[in-house]
Amino acid sequence: MLCFSALVAGSFSLGSMSAPYIDPAVLNAVRFVIAASLMLVLAGLNKQMSRKAWAAPWRYFVLAGLFAIYFVTMFEGLKTAAPVSMAAVFTLNPALTAVFGFWLVSQLTTLRMAIAIAVGGVGALWVIFQGDLNAALRFEIGRGEAIYFWGCIAHALYSPLLRKLNRGEPALAFTAGVLTAGAVILCIWAGRGLIETDWASLPGIVWITIIYTSVIATGLTFLILRYATLRLPSAKVMAYTYLVPSWVILWELALGRAVPSALVLPGVALTALALLVLLKDEEPQVVSG
Repeated sequence: MLCFSALVAGSFSLGSMSAPYIDPAVLNAVRFVIAASLMLVLAGLNKQMSRKAWAAPWRYFVLAGLFAIYFVTMFEGLKTAAPVSMAAVFTLNPALTAVFGFWLVSQLTTLRMAIAIAVGGVGALWVIFQGDLNAALRFEIGRGEAIYFWGCIAHALYSPLLRKLNRGEPALAFTAGVLTAGAVILCIWAGRGLIETDWASLPGIVWITIIYTSVIATGLTFLILRYATLRLPSAKVMAYTYLVPSWVILWELALGRAVPSALVLPGVALTALALLVLLKDEEPQVVSG
């Protein structure tokens, strides 16, 4: 999950650089087609494409639909919101995931985890409002952050729902199924845009973003997320997203882009502190019956 947070962070920086040049649904349709193709090949080479892996394919479409919503709203939000601010919205996922974890798989978050999630949430809000208390009191949220928040709700629902719908399929086959379903959904969603896009005139950053998000931020992170979800409580899985704002700042520095003002650093520090609290091995209770 540490790797997951670093790899996901790259999507925010690269996505903000490419967002003005291509429709979010079109970009994500292409990335899902590429990622699904790679995973299908890998699953086939590893002899994981059994009949069992494709049982109840509706499950893949449900999970893929959540990720389609998440990715499209993310790139739409990056048109107007700063990468670090968007990453802060992403850190609200643990709180949302804890709610869905209780609802879907009866996981009760421990007191320690609840405190950490609350600390991380405060840190995220600090970054979103740029350390401006007056803006927070007025609840002034930018359009990009507001759009992306709905995508984060879909993302938070994914982890506990995956745990509920998984039937022990091999990792590569399951990931290939979700990505294939996502490619179908997004190609239908962005059908007209795919035809009308002038592919030859797109700048290089768009293609870099498509390749990175397809291979690294989609295929690889799907495998990581599935592996972690089946071994860790849902809320703890998402807790590692608290590091994403810190990773985004490093990505922005590496890419030579502007970094946020010092006012947001206390919020970033709080999100990192929340992760440290959650590093202790502690399982949530499961409600029986």
